[in-house]
Amino acid sequence: MDVLDAIMGRRSIRRYKSNPVDDAKIKTVLEAAHWAPSWGNKQCWRFIVVRDQETRSKIADTLMKIRVENELVENAAARGIRQAPVLIVVCAEKGQAGFRSDGTPVTDKGDVWYMFDVALAVENLALAAHSVGLGTVIVGGFDTTRVEEILGVPDGYRVVTMTPLGVPDHAGQVSPRKDLAEVTYHEKFGR
Repeated sequence: MDVLDAIMGRRSIRRYKSNPVDDAKIKTVLEAAHWAPSWGNKQCWRFIVVRDQETRSKIADTLMKIRVENELVENAAARGIRQAPVLIVVCAEKGQAGFRSDGTPVTDKGDVWYMFDVALAVENLALAAHSVGLGTVIVGGFDTTRVEEILGVPDGYRVVTMTPLGVPDHAGQVSPRKDLAEVTYHEKFGR
């Protein structure tokens, strides 16, 4: 699959078939994630592959509820986490991305540069998953501390995001994009 086709064809998938995902495909998507660029090649990301149904259900319970017509309902991604046979939880080692080897920060972003590095890895993962016929949805609205407790994530690391991984049970929605001219400026902001 051509990279531009993968970028434009990938969709957020929130419903999955029960088909198992073989280890080779999991390795393919993790390899793609692992080859993402990172600050100073620190590769601060860590991937937790969760297959256990009970653990995935506990993690799904940590997702934030969404408001629909003045009622709080379960986030659709929670259903996806329970349905998909695999959940990839992505953590970051703190104090690596954006820091010199002596521990001093290089930018004014502090210790949040790991978010950028993890985002690059997760985008690679999502595109690779799409290229091998799997679906993903990048999940951010959850109780991070609770997920870290469930998975035994040690101090010095932070759960950043997660994605269910499985065979899509729907095509996914094509979300409209703003016109490129609306979000692109030349020489200075706003021009």
